[in-house]
This record gives sequence, structure tokens and C-alpha cells, in this order.
Amino acid sequence: MKAARWAKQDGTGLEHLVLNEAADAIVIESAIVGEDEAHAFGLVYRIECDARWQVTRLALKLAGGASLDLHRREGNNGDAHAWSDANGEPQDSLRGCIDVDITATPFTNTLPIRRLQLARGERRVIRVVYVRVPELSVSVVEQAYTCIEPNHRYRYEGLDTGFTADITVDENGLVLDYPGLFKRVA
Repeated sequence: MKAARWAKQDGTGLEHLVLNEAADAIVIESAIVGEDEAHAFGLVYRIECDARWQVTRLALKLAGGASLDLHRREGNNGDAHAWSDANGEPQDSLRGCIDVDITATPFTNTLPIRRLQLARGERRVIRVVYVRVPELSVSVVEQAYTCIEPNHRYRYEGLDTGFTADITVDENGLVLDYPGLFKRVA
């Protein structure tokens, strides 16, 4: 079990995360107290992954508010990834996504960093389930990750927005510094 905490660099939020990594599954549980441009919020989330760091479940709950529960399974053809909500209703717009990105946390960068295992200089474009907090709105976006220094520094690119950041991580792929947004705290 590993624990990590991050603070928003503008001082408006704090996250406490626990990561349990077993031979056959990875479970992440976290609590965030934060705010966006207009709203303060409290959020708990849980991400479940298989042993290859592929997300199989994403569950979020706002304190006193909405929740979101999405599940992913291999599609019938083996390479298409099918998502459904908590009631089993297909979420066809999310098909093909393996990773998730939650706006309120730097942790979700760990998912593709660990899953892709990029070599120095290697760049990969991925489609991700993008969740805006506190709205809990869901969309699909394209992102790219480039390995600058293996197991230490990666370039993140939001291909839909043009946003780029060089992220520093520890030996477990957990973010140490996401310039301008999040910083790891003791």
C-alpha cells in the first residue's frame, strides 16, 4: 500500500490517495477537497485496474451531490473496449478508451504512464474518458504522453486544448510536480 498527497499550487485544494497494487489488480481510493472557478467541492473516487494498469472501473461521488460509476470490459472482438454505467447501460461514446482523466487530480496521469511503459523519446497518442469536476461531465479527449526520462519525467499534451506540461514522477509513477497545477506534499 502506498499513500500520496497533493496540494493545488494555487492553494485551493488537497488530495489524499491510497494505492493498493496486487499481482492481479490495482485499486486506488482518494479524497479531494477543492474548488474550481465558482464552486468548492468534496470528492471521493475509486479507480480499479487490471494488472496491466487498464481501468476496469471508475466511481466518483461528490459530498452531498452527484455520483458517477463507469465500468469497462473487453469488447466481443477483443480489442474494442466497451463501457457501461452502474445500471449496465452501454456508454458507446467511450468505446476504445482505456484510461481516465479526472480534472481535480494529478493521479490519473499515472495510469497511462504505468500502462504504456514508454521508452526514452517515445510518444503515444491515446483516447481517454475525461471527467470534469465538480460537474461530473464525461467526454472523450485525445492526449499524448512522451517519455523524456524513463520513470522520472514525461510530457503531457492535451491534443484538444493545446495544453502541454512536463510532469515529474517518482519510481512508482506518482506525480511529484505538475507545474502550475499540483505539487506532492509530505
